[in-house]
Amino acid sequence: MPRIIGRKKMKKNSTLIKMLDKPYLVWSALFIIVPLIMVVYYALTDKTGAFTLNNIVEIKNYFSTILLSVIYGLVATVICFIIGFPFAYILSRTAVRVQRTMVLLVMLPMWMNFLIRTYSLMTILGDSGVINSFLNSLGLDSVHLINTPFAVILGMVYNFLPYMILPIYSVLSKLDNSYIEAAHDLGSHGFHTLRRVILPLSLPGILSGITMVFVPCVSTFYITQKLGGGQIVLIGDVIESQF
Repeated sequence: MPRIIGRKKMKKNSTLIKMLDKPYLVWSALFIIVPLIMVVYYALTDKTGAFTLNNIVEIKNYFSTILLSVIYGLVATVICFIIGFPFAYILSRTAVRVQRTMVLLVMLPMWMNFLIRTYSLMTILGDSGVINSFLNSLGLDSVHLINTPFAVILGMVYNFLPYMILPIYSVLSKLDNSYIEAAHDLGSHGFHTLRRVILPLSLPGILSGITMVFVPCVSTFYITQKLGGGQIVLIGDVIESQF
């Protein structure tokens, strides 16, 4: 009798879990599958809706733009990783109370609208912005920072750095210290432990962070328009101009 009751409870729990999956399936269908179908539709039709392969053929005309987008995305992603990984590792080794505070500070800019964050950089990097005003107060010449590749890269790093830090921190905070202690006992220290133990174990978080930073960097258009002055055209700008 107890076995029968236990099986009924397990069956009930299994049904409940399946029901909880439904919202995720709906969300996936609406925001992943449907957009992909729309991308394929626009790629294979012209403005009148007629079938065409011209859009596929014309990709070669934008090869330099795609390459430039990838370069900018790679540079921004590498910088985010160089900053984000050490920060996430140090954060994961601190006291729990400090971790909560620092994670909150990392997430705080994400609560602000993306456009406002970008505009804030414009006020800092502008020819009459905060940096140049400070330099002028010291009797130094102004530095042209806005509408440059530097400004675009900085905008990408500033906006997407949290997306590198948080996945890596999530993995490192769950890392068992016994692995590091075992490596030390076997004579591994410093960089060798980092390369042979910590990096491989944190690889899932690193890959997630790279994906979450690289993809939006390659496809962004607002950052290039506001911080690049329209002088730097990435593939996101080309796509945005078509609609």
